[in-house]
Amino acid sequence: MPRAVLSALLVLLMMAGSSMGAAARAAEAAGSKTPGGKAGVALVLALDGSASITTGDLEFQLQGHAAAFRDPAVADALASADALVTLAAYSGPNSLRVLIPWTRLAKPEDAGRLAGRIDALPRGFQGDSTAIGSAIVEAAKLFDRGGKAPRQVIDLVSNGFSNGGIDPAEARDRVTRRGIIINGLAILDEFPWLEEYFEENVIGGPGSFVKSAMDKDSFVASLRQKLILEMVALPDHMPSQSAAAP
Repeated sequence: MPRAVLSALLVLLMMAGSSMGAAARAAEAAGSKTPGGKAGVALVLALDGSASITTGDLEFQLQGHAAAFRDPAVADALASADALVTLAAYSGPNSLRVLIPWTRLAKPEDAGRLAGRIDALPRGFQGDSTAIGSAIVEAAKLFDRGGKAPRQVIDLVSNGFSNGGIDPAEARDRVTRRGIIINGLAILDEFPWLEEYFEENVIGGPGSFVKSAMDKDSFVASLRQKLILEMVALPDHMPSQSAAAP
């Protein structure tokens, strides 16, 4: 999606305010809730735990996710979409490890409880290489283990390019053929061109997009915006940014 269009959508989402939140109203209007008590969106949050990530960088990923889930607009959007969320970390090939299993966020307060669980996670996870393609393939498998929903999204964070395992573009093409959307959040503390790398090699599916961050504050802001977009903006209404998208 062109950055100008994405920025305009974010401005519209953030400007409107009410007791329920603009994100929640938009999600309800779009009919994100599914009948029969089924989740509307299943979201895999894949954090970078590779050797390129220092202990402090992994910590701010965890703290950033906790802060985003405590944001009222994010909590409203997730609840309105009746989201299922799981948190995982990856490094080398076949290293994806689930940190928090599938959790239903049917009410805004559920997001706050999830933030508390993130705060309580044990620290010290440190891997080796950065196998983004393998992380995509392994993350897609999680949808078959409790992540059933009409919309399935992988959210992948990294501060580096893939240097191990399956080629990320090949993994992207394989996974998006299943109808799974892949979005990205690129941390630009080492490679300023990483956002473009994500656009060309990582993200895929209708409406896929990548956000970027330089530090903790911008990471939380970008993650907050991305989570709201993923819950509110239906893929059919968003132009594709990926060459892998149909």
